[in-house]
Amino acid sequence: MNGSIRFIGKLSFVVFMLLLLFSFAMFQGGFVSWFLFYGALPILLYHIGLLLYPIKKWRITRRLSRHVTRAGDNLQVNLRIKRTFPYPLYYCVCEEILPDTLQKTDNASERYRYLSQPEKMNAARRIKKIIFPGFRRIIEIPYDIEGIPRGEHKLYAIRVRTGDVFGMVTKEHVFQVEDQIAAFPNERSVSIAERFSSYDQGAASSSAMNLKNTNVATGIREYTPGDKFSWIDWKQTAKKNTVITKEFEQEKSTDTLVVLDASFHQDINELAFESGVELTMSLLESIQRQTSQASFLSIGRDTIHFPLNHDPAKKDWIRRHLTKVQPGGNIPFAVKLREEIMQITAGANMILITTRLDHEFSRTVRHLRQRTKKLVVIFIQAFSLISAEEQALIRQLRGEGSVVNVLSEDELSRKIIEVNIV
Repeated sequence: MNGSIRFIGKLSFVVFMLLLLFSFAMFQGGFVSWFLFYGALPILLYHIGLLLYPIKKWRITRRLSRHVTRAGDNLQVNLRIKRTFPYPLYYCVCEEILPDTLQKTDNASERYRYLSQPEKMNAARRIKKIIFPGFRRIIEIPYDIEGIPRGEHKLYAIRVRTGDVFGMVTKEHVFQVEDQIAAFPNERSVSIAERFSSYDQGAASSSAMNLKNTNVATGIREYTPGDKFSWIDWKQTAKKNTVITKEFEQEKSTDTLVVLDASFHQDINELAFESGVELTMSLLESIQRQTSQASFLSIGRDTIHFPLNHDPAKKDWIRRHLTKVQPGGNIPFAVKLREEIMQITAGANMILITTRLDHEFSRTVRHLRQRTKKLVVIFIQAFSLISAEEQALIRQLRGEGSVVNVLSEDELSRKIIEVNIV
């Protein structure tokens, strides 16, 4: 309705100016008055044509360099405008209407410097390009989106604005052009000080995963490529006249559960939460390479459990969940975790990744230690934002025998993140 009123008003103004000049020439007469009329006539006719020109019939498409990327990467975008009738245009402003999810930036190399100032990662992105179409039928507009943050981002509209040289006539239309970008969390190199595994004959910790226990031979077999020279059984080799190697007892792995605190609280550090998501992804990949079974539990607005078990499809589900998970929910993390305790297999290893410590969390950790073989807490927070209460809880948990890793700017800025489990 408002658009129609503006259109009628602008058209009436242009027609009024045309009639005014014509009336002036008719009543005044003479060369000057008619010269003014004929000199302004092409301009006024152009304005009338511009008012009647339907820019909403343009066809606009958006081409992305890729739809799936990683957090912090750059994305190349190309807008293509196709016009059926090349009405001459002096200028055209194209604006990408960006969603709120892209009003942040992610720089993997500098992110952790601002762990104590997460608001510095906010970015008021505005992508506007001005072009001069002239008589061109096809117009291409390239631009880049830099530092894409983790998450699913939907590009849904492009605003086009054009007008005349004098600003008397302006036209605007919003084109619905939908595309989706998925930015997976980055994976970091993680160094685990002691691996979660044990041998059949006891509970002694092993220094490596998925390796053979070369102290206990259980049989012999013929040599196969890849067997070590030290595994050769020389007596059996001489007796059978072929190379024979020893078979050793396989290492038995222990289930590991990684739990991410995705609950919302008033003082949440969003940048620390992003680091927790990134570390969760990295730990799952690292543990999967080292143990036979690992699972993932996300507690936030919804409680979602992913048993991994080397299933590629479930690994993809976890990656998608970590791509779009955001802090949410009104129930504290410790309370929800306590509700999930009965569903957790007793004797499994557990890694808790959180950005907040309180007395309720401390009580939950004591309860979990009775049901788990090994419990590791990873607390992610800027060093200057760790409160005196949280420091006291860290000392208390460590004094009770719990393993607590505190990751702040220095630890997260390293190429390899070190996680201690002893």
